[in-house]
Amino acid sequence: MAQTPAITITGASGRMGQMLLQTVLNSDKARLVGAVERKGHPWVGRDVGEAMGGQAVGVVVTDEPLEAFALSQAVIDFTAPAATLEFAALAAQARAVHVIGTTGMSEDDLEKLEPASRHAVIVRAGNMSLGVNLLTKLTEKVAAALDEDFDIEIIEAHHHHKVDAPSGTALMLGEAAAAGRGVSLSDMRDSGRDGITGARKRGDIGFAAIRGGDIVGEHDVLFASAGERIILRHVATDRAIFARGALKAALWGQGKKPGHYDMMDVLGL
Repeated sequence: MAQTPAITITGASGRMGQMLLQTVLNSDKARLVGAVERKGHPWVGRDVGEAMGGQAVGVVVTDEPLEAFALSQAVIDFTAPAATLEFAALAAQARAVHVIGTTGMSEDDLEKLEPASRHAVIVRAGNMSLGVNLLTKLTEKVAAALDEDFDIEIIEAHHHHKVDAPSGTALMLGEAAAAGRGVSLSDMRDSGRDGITGARKRGDIGFAAIRGGDIVGEHDVLFASAGERIILRHVATDRAIFARGALKAALWGQGKKPGHYDMMDVLGL
């Protein structure tokens, strides 16, 4: 029987990193072979299972990503934009599937991923959950069905540790709404209102960000017109859904042609 795909997790000590580690360790469809942290991190050189407060699992945390990637069929990466760009080049060199859940990436960052996608599979999404990707598809369809008499507002809420706003998921929903209307989000985006802003511009796609406590992730897409409102909503209560989606993407990418994919491709949407 063929071995299951070998997986490396970057940013191993972070909340998502540890969730990803546990998800892979608990899976019978993949095996953990690598855990990566930045140079100087106290986990480097330790067994990752013991570093997480449990039993040894036989995988030592490293600060040399290429060595880990060379042993892997997939890399799952929920880190930061600068680190993700570095990892993309190394994953492409190792011909490993690179699953990217990193948020806060600029248009320039995304362009810099393209050379890597010519040599290896990249699966990138602002959100890896099945429910959010269904919400994204619904948002596009509803936006296409309604004209500009309906204002579109995207309201997102996350824990107080989150460093970027709007969230990657909110931007993904905004892109879907813009695609439904046949416009560019960069032309219609309205976020960060404060003070005397004037009346809302017809056709804009608005964003509002809430930060507090331990909120895992909540996203509402509001279509508001005179006399009626339509609200599409997704609430995440456990970030394990993102880890499960990321693992699904890593497995889906095995044997695919090099290119830049998203969760819509993974889910066949």
